Amino acid sequence: MSSSAFTQRRRFLTTLGGAAAACALPGIASAQGDAPIVRRIPVSGETLPAIGVGSWITFNVGSAAAARAPLVPVLQNFFGRGGAMIDSSPMYGTSESVIGYLLANVPNHSRLFSATKIWTLSKSAGAHQVETSQALWGIPRFDLVHIHNMLHWEAHLETLKELKAAGKVRYIGITTSHGRGHAEMERALTRERFDFVQFTYNFADRSVEQRLLPLAAERGIAVVINRPFDGGDLFSVVEKRTLPPWAREFDCSNWAQFFLKFVISHPAVTCAIPATSQTAHMVENMGALYGRLPNADMRSRMIQQMEAL
Repeated sequence: MSSSAFTQRRRFLTTLGGAAAACALPGIASAQGDAPIVRRIPVSGETLPAIGVGSWITFNVGSAAAARAPLVPVLQNFFGRGGAMIDSSPMYGTSESVIGYLLANVPNHSRLFSATKIWTLSKSAGAHQVETSQALWGIPRFDLVHIHNMLHWEAHLETLKELKAAGKVRYIGITTSHGRGHAEMERALTRERFDFVQFTYNFADRSVEQRLLPLAAERGIAVVINRPFDGGDLFSVVEKRTLPPWAREFDCSNWAQFFLKFVISHPAVTCAIPATSQTAHMVENMGALYGRLPNADMRSRMIQQMEAL
């Protein structure tokens, strides 16, 4: 998150007293009490907490221990509050080596669901890139490897199928964060079998509701959502505005949870991966993993609320 977006978030998040009750929509496993909201991965039936964490920009802090150390409590709170998926990529600067440092210094990460990407024009370099990422993370294998922004995706899919068959990767997927890639993404998802897909979905960009989300549901593909805050810009939209009182009906206590619960309440969405380098923000984000979710009528009301701003 940029420094301006960070300032906006600190300024605009408004606290309410939200109750913590649990309720399940179709496809969501949630129990009464403090159980986190989880979604099932269609290809396996394995469940995954519906809020993860991204690492683009926020974990790209370099090699100095002084820069890395403040991220330790961020990740401690992520795992301590029920998180599992950490998403990264070789293109995210030092993020993967930082993740390795953090995992070595955060003891309670047994539920880690590790996700990275292949990002290279060279097919021959794809498997090596996965090995390098694995070494940086310090893990025995990845749970999920995506093809980043569909770069050379047909060739890299062959590599990922081989890695999965060899037990070196559990799931394979493909990503885009650009609307201009949606037509090609639709072609890829229709033509090939992917376990996961990742793309952008938020109040400012709901274009995937038309084709990609229904297609993923139809094809039994788990969906990871990047940029759920629109790169932090949604916080500027709600500047100096209080959270609507009816947000209590689905246990929201701040705008971050309002934005995230809208995303993960879509029945095709498996996990949202907001990025943050701030412990307070992580606590707010992980609050969206608990309590009730908005139903279809409430989702429509949320859309109307945001469109009116």
